Amino acid sequence: MPTNRTNNSSSGSGEFREAVCVNVDRIYDCCKDRDCMLDLRVYVSDESQALLDNAVSVKPGKAELLWAYIDVEPLTYNNGFYTVDITFFIRSSFDVFLGTGRPQRIEGLSSFNKKVILYGSEGNAKIFSSEYAPQGPDNNLEVRSNRPRATVEVLDPIVLSAKLVDPCENCCCGCGAIDVNSIPRYISSCFDSVLCDNDSARQLFVTLGMFSIVRLMREVQLLIPACDFCIPEKECCTPTEDDPCGLFSKMEFPLDQFFPPQHNGCENN
Repeated sequence: MPTNRTNNSSSGSGEFREAVCVNVDRIYDCCKDRDCMLDLRVYVSDESQALLDNAVSVKPGKAELLWAYIDVEPLTYNNGFYTVDITFFIRSSFDVFLGTGRPQRIEGLSSFNKKVILYGSEGNAKIFSSEYAPQGPDNNLEVRSNRPRATVEVLDPIVLSAKLVDPCENCCCGCGAIDVNSIPRYISSCFDSVLCDNDSARQLFVTLGMFSIVRLMREVQLLIPACDFCIPEKECCTPTEDDPCGLFSKMEFPLDQFFPPQHNGCENN
């Protein structure tokens, strides 16, 4: 049992009171990266493909990360290290110009694979736990292990460029290739029409930039110093219809909206 070191300080004093054991996810290894995903194939519907076949040019819009599938496997030749294989599914929008009229907006799906190696230590213990059920038997939860767990924190990609390529000019076969028949249901449901894979038609390629952080974590128990319980001191404020001006008077004046802050890293010429 950890020994307590109590004192006469009041709650919230910030002084060390005791050592407590907590169950947390400890980060064993992490990395950050910026990926330039060059010439990813964009898969579109039959209706959008008809527009691309007659397009004069395309203008990229924005990109949205729909999902990231993560697979963690141990390295056989280096104990304690793991490969984190990530597959990103990205939806991008484009304006298709057919002539002098207004452009047509289309959407398509791209895929990108990323693999990193991180340290996650060793250990294969099985973890059994239960959930308290009042006036009844406790519910047993699914058995878990203390194997490392990967998390990926990603910003939505930045669209850098887009281009149309005729089939005979396509020199990037296989870049970001997707089997449209095996697209997960969640991904395909994000599009209004079924995506097609027509290699004999004009193809759309996009170049994206993306920032990401990959972490490898394990569930561990840590002994940490504690000051006290986190007891809230602020009372909840509920708006009332009787005094709307009183609530408005407590709002902070939005100075940044009138005077946008200047970037400190830039010097005036």
